[in-house]
Amino acid sequence: MSNNPIVKGKLVCVALNDSEQFNAMQAEFAEAPYKGAPTQPVLYFKPHNTWSTDGAVVEWADGADSMVVGASLAVVFGKECCRVSQAEALDYVEGYTLVHDFSLVEQNYYRPDIKGKCLDTSAPIGAEVVAVADPQALTVVTSVNGTVVNETPVSQLVRGVAELISTISYIMTLQPGDVIAVGFPGQRAPVAKGDNVSSVIAGVTELHNTLGE
Repeated sequence: MSNNPIVKGKLVCVALNDSEQFNAMQAEFAEAPYKGAPTQPVLYFKPHNTWSTDGAVVEWADGADSMVVGASLAVVFGKECCRVSQAEALDYVEGYTLVHDFSLVEQNYYRPDIKGKCLDTSAPIGAEVVAVADPQALTVVTSVNGTVVNETPVSQLVRGVAELISTISYIMTLQPGDVIAVGFPGQRAPVAKGDNVSSVIAGVTELHNTLGE
C-alpha cells in the first residue's frame, strides 16, 4: 500500500449529510436507539491504514460477502483552522479532491462499525489538490464498470462546505494537510471483486480504483 501525501494529518468523513437519506430517516431517528435526529455533523475517521491512492487496487475485505462504495468531494486544508465563521471558512482551504470510501454494508449509524469502515486501503484519495471558486456548484458522479451508480450534487447536502468547516472547526482544530470528505450518497453502490470504480467532478478531477480479486 502506498500512502497519499495529500493527507498529512486527519481524514475526517461526514456521514448522514445526504439530504435525501437524512429526510428519509426521520421516522427511524424518532425511534430507539437514536431518539432524535442528529443536531451536529456525524463524523468518523479513516485512519492511516485505510489511505490509498488514485489508480490503486483496493483490498477485498477478508471473509466479506459484499462491499459498498461511496464517493465524496474532499476539502484539503492549507492552514490551521479553529473556530472560524462560515464567511471566512473557505479562506482556510488549499483546494479540493475526491475520496472513495469502500466499506462493509452499513447497518445503522448509532454505533460506528469500526471494523467495517477501517479496512486496509479502503480510502483512496485523489492525486491532486485543485482550486475551485464555488465548491457548492460541484457534482460527484460515480461509475462502476462504466455504469453511473451515483450522482451527488454538493448543493444538495444537508450542510454545505462552508457550514461544515465552520461547525467542525468548533469541534476540533483542523491542521494543514487535514482532509474533510463532506458527504457521501446515502445509498452506497454495491461492488464485487474485480470491479472498476471511477468518480469524476467534471472539469475538476477524477479518481479511479479497482477492487482486488
